Amino acid sequence: MAFSAAQYTAAIDKLNAKSETLSQKLNKVGPTAESTANKWYVPGFIAKALIWCANKIIALGNWIWKKIVDCLKGAAVPITAFFDAHDWQVKVRGKASEVGGATAPDALTSTKNWTGDGATAYTAAVKSQPTAATSIETSADKVAGALTFSAVAGLAFYVALGVILVKFIAATIAAIVALGSVVFSWAGAAVIVEEAGVNSGLIIAAVTTLTAALGTQAQQMMVVEGEARDGTAFPGGHWPKATA
Repeated sequence: MAFSAAQYTAAIDKLNAKSETLSQKLNKVGPTAESTANKWYVPGFIAKALIWCANKIIALGNWIWKKIVDCLKGAAVPITAFFDAHDWQVKVRGKASEVGGATAPDALTSTKNWTGDGATAYTAAVKSQPTAATSIETSADKVAGALTFSAVAGLAFYVALGVILVKFIAATIAAIVALGSVVFSWAGAAVIVEEAGVNSGLIIAAVTTLTAALGTQAQQMMVVEGEARDGTAFPGGHWPKATA
């Protein structure tokens, strides 16, 4: 899956809208169950099933709603990572590539006509510049790659949440209809609650998958940090001197 800013924005807008829809639907579960349970012709065991099921749906639904709201707090991260990846490619990697190309031995045209101690000292001083520039270019490419990967993982995560949310809203609507009907059974109650439980598990799985994916990128950042401390490319932790 490639990252699309438009698709991501649409996914987040959908999540926000559907979260509000879920909240509204959950608010109807309890009153609907109580209204049906209090009817004179509803047997006691059916009334208990209605209330039990309603309480379970509300509890699981609120858990799902809160988890999605919590996840939405980080909604700005993937799209920010996507644009930051572009900056790392253009503003960092691109510039480093220009420096590396401009200071490469073959690019130093002045040394073709310039000889003597000054030319020798100049060539010796400049020769470490391409190495440092290439190191930055390589690291910038890795950072951009990690940011892009994280953005794509975030998009997949929020799209998955959207699918789960729509699925649970449909189950909640079905539950409201069932709770408002006298045609009810313990088996039906169990099916509805099981559906809610499955969606809870799907959210946990989605979070776990995202965490694992981002963990690999965190390791990549550690590699980049190590490259930044490379004494060969950056003697003493600094850009190599360009003067003799």
